[in-house]
Amino acid sequence: MKKIKSVLIPLCILVVTAVVIFLIVNNPPKNMRSKGKTQTHIVVDVITLKAREFTMEINSYGVVRPRTQSMLVAQVSGEISYVSDQFRDGGFFEKGELLLQIDDRDYQAEVKIAQATLLSAEQALLEEQARSEQALADWHRLGNGAQANSLVLREPQLAAQRANVLSAEAKLEKAQLALERTRIIAPFSGRVLNKQVDLGQVISNNGQLAQVYAVDYVEVRLPINNSDLRFINLPEQSRDGVHNGQQAIVTLSSDLVGYQQWQGTVIRTEGAINEQSQQLYVVAQITDPYAAKKLAEFPIKIGQYVNAKISGKTIPHALTIPNNAIYQGSYVYVLNEQNLLMRKTVEAAWQNQELTLVRSGLSAGDRLVITPLGQVSSGTKVTVSGSAQKQLDTPVQDLSSRRQKKLDAIAKKRGISVEQVLLERKQGKAQGEGV
Repeated sequence: MKKIKSVLIPLCILVVTAVVIFLIVNNPPKNMRSKGKTQTHIVVDVITLKAREFTMEINSYGVVRPRTQSMLVAQVSGEISYVSDQFRDGGFFEKGELLLQIDDRDYQAEVKIAQATLLSAEQALLEEQARSEQALADWHRLGNGAQANSLVLREPQLAAQRANVLSAEAKLEKAQLALERTRIIAPFSGRVLNKQVDLGQVISNNGQLAQVYAVDYVEVRLPINNSDLRFINLPEQSRDGVHNGQQAIVTLSSDLVGYQQWQGTVIRTEGAINEQSQQLYVVAQITDPYAAKKLAEFPIKIGQYVNAKISGKTIPHALTIPNNAIYQGSYVYVLNEQNLLMRKTVEAAWQNQELTLVRSGLSAGDRLVITPLGQVSSGTKVTVSGSAQKQLDTPVQDLSSRRQKKLDAIAKKRGISVEQVLLERKQGKAQGEGV
């Protein structure tokens, strides 16, 4: 029995080993690795750059100020007996219009007293002239051939009476001037900013009546970035009064009550660099801002904050690109003939909130990628959107004014550029057509 076991156990081991080897040989391990994922194609929008005439738009801001702002002050004292209907906060008035009347009865009495004093002085002068003439006649009648002196001819007394007449005339003029000053007349066509007195109030000499300002035009001080100075025509005036430069057109806008805008001109350049900001200021003017034909739903107000776009110099052959196509402020992506992404470094000559004027790095005819790409490498194969390849012939400032206002408001609310708004609308429309 023991001999049989010693033979069967090794034989069983050999059989099992042979079976295992057979199974391994006939069932080799299979490669279970999955196939690589198909690379996702990047679809991009591009614009074909074209050199064109481009007019700079310099962005600035400021606060509306009146051309002339004055404090009306009483030059006489008394009780206010009349107040014009336009003498109220925000009321308009014309030059020469009566705004206030101070009780003038005391001043009329002063004028009559001064007139009586003048008549008395003139009478005394006539009497003294008669005495002087009589003295001269008496001197000749006495037969004295010598020349009569001034005392004999009463010349000092005559001069004193003439002085009394001059003094009386001056007092009368002063009384008449005080009477005239009881009528507060508008010095210019303007508007009341702040009324400080009213009917029946007693005011003293030099008492403040109201703050008023002229309405023929308003002004806005606009700071200009130092990098923008060479792109704008600044109006300058020489010592001899010769004006150099042109009055640039400026568009002022505000969203205080909806979107509103006003047209004006840059009329002068200030004579010094601001010490705090180290910037040069120009002054823009809006002529006759309160005329009926210019009144909008909400007229421009003194102290209102406005944004400004100043028309700068015109460049005949310029390449401009949207700011959202620039990465890290230094490079862009363009496509070659094989639709491969190529990274190009660009140098900006000028830039505003929407566009960049290219100094170097790009050429007319380049296909610029305007789709945000993130982290991509040069040489990446992309697909061009069928409806996106076009020429950059319609810049932001060439849109219709109504559409431009709407796009500006949307872009400002969302914190993006106008080009991005247009691109999103275009992509949404394309997706809708695909569905």
